[in-house]
Amino acid sequence: MKTIKVLVVDDSAFMRKWISDFLSEHPRLEVIGTARNGREALEKIAALRPDVVTLDVEMPVMNGLETLQRIMRDHPVPVVMVSSTTTEGAENTIAAMQYGAVDFVAKPSGPISLDLYKVKDELIGKVLHASEANVAALTAPRRQRPSWRPSFKAAARPQQAIVAIGTSTGGPRALETVLTQLPPDLAAPVVAVQHMPKGFTASLANRLDALAAITVKEAEDGEVLQNGTAYIAPGGVHLIVREEGGALKARFDESPPRAGHRPAVDVLFESLAAIRRCRKIAVIMTGMGSDGTVGLKILKESGNTKAIAEARETAVVFGMPRAAIEAGVVDVIAPLDSIAAAIVQSIGE
Repeated sequence: MKTIKVLVVDDSAFMRKWISDFLSEHPRLEVIGTARNGREALEKIAALRPDVVTLDVEMPVMNGLETLQRIMRDHPVPVVMVSSTTTEGAENTIAAMQYGAVDFVAKPSGPISLDLYKVKDELIGKVLHASEANVAALTAPRRQRPSWRPSFKAAARPQQAIVAIGTSTGGPRALETVLTQLPPDLAAPVVAVQHMPKGFTASLANRLDALAAITVKEAEDGEVLQNGTAYIAPGGVHLIVREEGGALKARFDESPPRAGHRPAVDVLFESLAAIRRCRKIAVIMTGMGSDGTVGLKILKESGNTKAIAEARETAVVFGMPRAAIEAGVVDVIAPLDSIAAAIVQSIGE
């Protein structure tokens, strides 16, 4: 197996040492250098050509977001952000995902986390996964967002369909592309599972809401799902949909994680299989692993379901779409920029 060369960037000498030591424990990972700030990181990336960079969000001289944008412009390479769980840290981390970072790891207790060992396995796993990322997908220019003309209130239309999206590694950027291309009068609610820990999904929803013509929010337990609104599953709980009193409602499920994920795409898809009165459009986009495939099989068996998977060429990580495609439960394979159109068409069928 190929050795993966890693550059560790953090303004704390303590964090640089711990991150380097943790990564070096894995036989496939070799830390080839460290940097104290963004300016030094850019110099070392140009000189050392690492396969993956771990990048602190909060740094002097040049912060993580500015550094990331320069990396993706000048020396594209998979980047894993290492961030704090403060509100500002979460917002900056979500911004980093939109700017091209593959994934992130949250420091357990602030910029200098003495308990960083708690996320050692997660850090190693995400660096390994990042080394397989499709960098071309992270740097590809994105289609200009449509400018929508004012239209009628989407929620006033009869609810005839529901859209469910599942995504993981590379997902925040993919969700931005799809949700910003959906019309404000979308004749369906959208429920989305993005593998992400508690404390980050609200920032993701808020950022997407500021960019999209539809409303985007973090889902709340018991709320009625409205057309023209996308609901992001909160980190730490499964999101399911129930039909209650003639309406579709979001419900939280605290059952154990599925394959390490909570929320899990499989759990959301399985819950939709019990809903008979409306059309279901299931979408699987970029992500490591196979979450969503088991649930999609059950959903397809329930009938009145259209399944869309992201094409290999645009997926940052093709694992989740590939698993669904190879299982034979996908109706449409589309590049990222065409998924919104495929959703709108599927609603109208």
